Parts: sequence; structure tokens; C-alpha cells
Amino acid sequence: MDNEHSHIKQEISLRLAQGNKPNYIRDWVYGGIDGTVTTFAVVSGVVGAQLSANIIIILGISNLLADGLSMAAGNYSATKTEIDDRERICEIERRHIRDAPDGEREEIRQILSIKGLTGNALNEAVAAISSDEKTWIDFMLNEEYGLAATLRTPKRSAIVTFLAFVICGAVPLVPFIATGGDVFTVSLIMSGLVFFLIGTVKSRWALVAWWRSGIETFIIGMAAAGCAYIVGYFLRGIA
Repeated sequence: MDNEHSHIKQEISLRLAQGNKPNYIRDWVYGGIDGTVTTFAVVSGVVGAQLSANIIIILGISNLLADGLSMAAGNYSATKTEIDDRERICEIERRHIRDAPDGEREEIRQILSIKGLTGNALNEAVAAISSDEKTWIDFMLNEEYGLAATLRTPKRSAIVTFLAFVICGAVPLVPFIATGGDVFTVSLIMSGLVFFLIGTVKSRWALVAWWRSGIETFIIGMAAAGCAYIVGYFLRGIA
């Protein structure tokens, strides 16, 4: 099995110097699945209620824009909250280092002791970490609070979520606009394919086999759509 990256000294130095980059696959999967589920749920509910295709198109497009923007705004706020919270804790640790440095060093010592360091190695590690304020704060953020060193940017998270929602969510509507015949069956097949593809892409960042991840996402998405169809079917007499 090939290594994921090179272990040559120069390439290791270059890779570490570049630093960690935020990964936005979470936002894409989040927006893609929700967009497909939500739009196909609208399609299933309207078909179940035996309403016209025009209503499906109107509600579907409205859903794509309104829910897509809502998802993007929500993800923007949630991501910004993570950044704000990290900055808040940074300021707390900065104040603690200034006002109670010995206590903060003792926290480092106990954290490293739990990890197995003892004697001179422990003393040297504590001294090295506490010799630089940024290193000190980053260490406490990660080890004491469990916060990630690299965070996604709110704007990019919002954009990725919106694009994934609109692109994937538009798939269930395409048959009602561009084809004839049994359009609901075509929409069902196309939506199921999107769920499966999202799952297979998601597997690149997991240890699960691509087909297992695809089937899992397919089942989740189709179950949500099935619930919407059943609700629409039993409420069809109201329309």
C-alpha cells in the first residue's frame, strides 16, 4: 500500500511549513445531502398529494433558493461562532499566562505527565512550550479545551454549502422540467443516484468502503423522501 505522503526530510519540512489547510468537504456533504433530501421531499410530498407538476416546479425552485440561502446563513453563523469562541478562549488563556504563569505551567506539566513524560524530558518540554506565548496558548487550546488549530472560514463554508445545496437539490426537479412520461420515477432514480454519489465521495475521508458509504447515504436520503411521500399521500384530500 502506497504512503499518503512522502517521508523525505526536505519534503517533510516543506509540508509542515505550508501548515494545515481547512477542509470544506463537511460543508459540501452537508449541503448536498440536505439539498437533495429537501427538494425530493417536496417532490414526493406533492406527488403523493396528487398535485400538478407546475406546483412541484414552483415549490421546488422556491425551496432551492430559500432553503439554500437559509442553510448558507446558518452555516456561516455556526462557523463564525466557532471562531469567536476560539478567540474568546485565547484571550482567557492569554490573561491566565499573564496573571498566573506558574499555574499555567503546572497545567502543562500535568497534561504531559498524563501522556507519559517524566523527569528531565517533562521539565524540558514544559520549559519549551512555555517559552513562547503563541505556542503556549495553542497547546492549551488543543490539550485543555480540545479545539482544532485550523478552522474553516465562515464565508467559504457558506458558499460551499449553498452551491452544494443548489446543485444537488436541483437534480430531483430536472425530470419535471426537461422530460415527459413517468417523471416521478426518473426523479426518484436520479435522486437516489445523487445520494449514492455523495456517499462514495464522502468515503474518501473515511475508512468505510466507498460502496458501503454510498449505500448508507442512499438509505438515509430515500428514507426521508419516503416519509414525505407518505405524509403527502395521506393529506392529499386537503388540497
